[in-house]
Amino acid sequence: MTDTTAGPRRRGKRKAPQPGRTVARVIVASLVSLGLATGVGVALVYAHWNGNLNRKDVSGLVTDRPERSGGREVNILVMGDDTRDGKGNKIDGEGGGGSDTTILFHLSADRKFAYGISIPRDTLVDRPECKKEDGSVAPAEAGAMWNAAYAVAGPSCTIQQFEQLTGILVDNYVVVDFSGFKGMVNALGGVEVCIPERIVDEESGITLEAGTREISGDEALAYVRVRKGVAGGDGSDPQRIKRQQAFMASMINTALRADVLAQPNRLASFINATTKSLTTDFENIAQMADLARSFSGIGIDNIDFVTTPWEEAPTDKNRIVWSADVAKLWRLVRQDKKLTRDFLDDSIGVAEDPDGSTSASGSGSGTASGSASAADPSSGATEESSEEPVQEEPASPGLC
Repeated sequence: MTDTTAGPRRRGKRKAPQPGRTVARVIVASLVSLGLATGVGVALVYAHWNGNLNRKDVSGLVTDRPERSGGREVNILVMGDDTRDGKGNKIDGEGGGGSDTTILFHLSADRKFAYGISIPRDTLVDRPECKKEDGSVAPAEAGAMWNAAYAVAGPSCTIQQFEQLTGILVDNYVVVDFSGFKGMVNALGGVEVCIPERIVDEESGITLEAGTREISGDEALAYVRVRKGVAGGDGSDPQRIKRQQAFMASMINTALRADVLAQPNRLASFINATTKSLTTDFENIAQMADLARSFSGIGIDNIDFVTTPWEEAPTDKNRIVWSADVAKLWRLVRQDKKLTRDFLDDSIGVAEDPDGSTSASGSGSGTASGSASAADPSSGATEESSEEPVQEEPASPGLC
């Protein structure tokens, strides 16, 4: 199926790129500038940011962990907390407390590429048993929805589920809530998106008119969460994931612009909003900054977002299951390899503009939704045979 909100893949000239800039480089440089400008005051700000973090070590709750198959690569599991409790989180008439968003961020050992892999919440899997914080155990369940793990035992159960099903070790995790997400977007002054057709989100009471424009606050949250009321859509979670991936790519692009994070006050607002929104096992801001600094060589044309290959569940047309191609995707992660052509054809690149155009140095990103047509490992084709440069395609008219 195809998400009409994303548009066809094409190449074009970026509107406001910063060649050679990376997320890590901009953040680190800005932090240094902030420190020089404020002197000892930066120590107080640093302490404040650390105090914002809700640190929770769940390693004691995760068992039978896979061994690291590589070296210095880093795998971070990101989850969205759908709780409606607390200020700024009550955005609709629904209940909450689960996690509809799960993304694995893989950062390469050679510090030269990164990618995010989204796992649809509607994916049916065999969930392993999970330890709870109170010492009890949530029993294993066959054919459970992916997001049920978070609901029954929190982030540690999602980590347990992910590791057991993929054989990939999770180094760190991050949970972001609704209010924090809005705060980060607002601190950036909004994020530009392409909306090909009008979106009506009855649950939040928000209507998004078609066009390319900046959105923030509740509008941004509605854009990444809405499943119904999307013209030409089917209300599926994989379709929504494409909007989320496109939004995250645009958000990173926005953060890279010199007129945003190069401003100490804007940077401080962004980091303050970010740290307020996080529950994580990172020890402090310094540890997160050290990780960012180590990946200063990754440019925006080397960051892509993909979705786990899927097909309709045979037992329920409203649910999905992973296709056989997912085994190849997890193997690429375990072996710390770049995404191959078959997955890049179904990806969204950070180098793309909101209207789908991409810089000339872009890494070959698409916007199709659904199962990636990955080569069957049993067919004799090797992984290396598909690791060819993705050819540039001529630019085509945008939808917005």
